[in-house]
Amino acid sequence: MSRVGENIKQAREKSGMTVKALAKKLGVAEKYLNEVEMGRKVAPESFIDKAAKVLKADLNDISMVVTDEALMEEKKTLKELPKRNVESSEVWTDAFSSVLRSVPIYDYSLSNKKGSKEMPVHSNKIDNYPQDKVFYLEIEDDEMNGFRMLKGDIAFAHSVKEVSNNGFFLVDYKGKRKIRQVKVLGNAKLLLVSNAGSLITETMELKEIDVIAKLERVEIKL
Repeated sequence: MSRVGENIKQAREKSGMTVKALAKKLGVAEKYLNEVEMGRKVAPESFIDKAAKVLKADLNDISMVVTDEALMEEKKTLKELPKRNVESSEVWTDAFSSVLRSVPIYDYSLSNKKGSKEMPVHSNKIDNYPQDKVFYLEIEDDEMNGFRMLKGDIAFAHSVKEVSNNGFFLVDYKGKRKIRQVKVLGNAKLLLVSNAGSLITETMELKEIDVIAKLERVEIKL
């Protein structure tokens, strides 16, 4: 209970007035007066002065008087509480950002960003690959449509420097960058396979190509 609230209650009881009766004279709700007396509400100086006149008592305590200015300051503080909730939501956003990562979607040059997708991070990896090595490729043509890769689809990929047998890779060769299935023939020779309705193969020396990335799955554009 606050000192002012206690003074109001003592003066009211001394006068033989009920909470309901005093609240009516002060033009406030009974519940409000009750909460002032219990110290749950901060009463402005104007309210205390009015109660003092009705009760014919000195209710002010120098150390406990709440001025209208102080009440306004309290209201201002209360108004700022939602902002603190916003700050809390930002903390949650930061927490979620630590388990989700925006994975970029690139064209074959890997320099033009076409968009992004949110992906979960587990043990600092995305789909078991280092999160700084993964990205999506937007399929630029239908040269691999026999493998269900159509223009506009996106393929989840990760950066690599070496090929593995029967994998699908983004490679540089003959001055162009393409997605091809790679078959390892041995003796540093590779077979590059495309399928745009009919199977096309090219035999290359390993040293003739640069491996950019390995594709792990294709997400079909609907």
